[in-house]
Amino acid sequence: QVQLVESGGGLVQPGGSLRLSCAASASIPSTYGMGWYRQAPGKQRELVATITSGSSTNYADSVKGQFTISRDNAKNTVYLQLNSLKPEDTAVYYCNGRNFISGKYYAPWGQGTQVTVSP
Repeated sequence: QVQLVESGGGLVQPGGSLRLSCAASASIPSTYGMGWYRQAPGKQRELVATITSGSSTNYADSVKGQFTISRDNAKNTVYLQLNSLKPEDTAVYYCNGRNFISGKYYAPWGQGTQVTVSP
């Protein structure tokens, strides 16, 4: 079964940066767009950024200009660069893919990586 492993989170001060990584245990089919999601305490999981196999990107309004998603197909890895971090960015960050046609998720949800923004 395909697995996703997120890493790169941590504790950072407001205004700081982090780079998250999501490594897939197998190649990601081109029919799946990959995305980063986050879930803050007491809130639902939200989609923050997506990227297609051709590297077309899309962002939630709340992170436009602040986060950058990218991918390295040779490494089966997707990245999320987080800049100008704010306390409200504190959440567990997850990655997953969705099939463009069926909406099926690419893999079971991983453990996620915790991002905490605090002075």
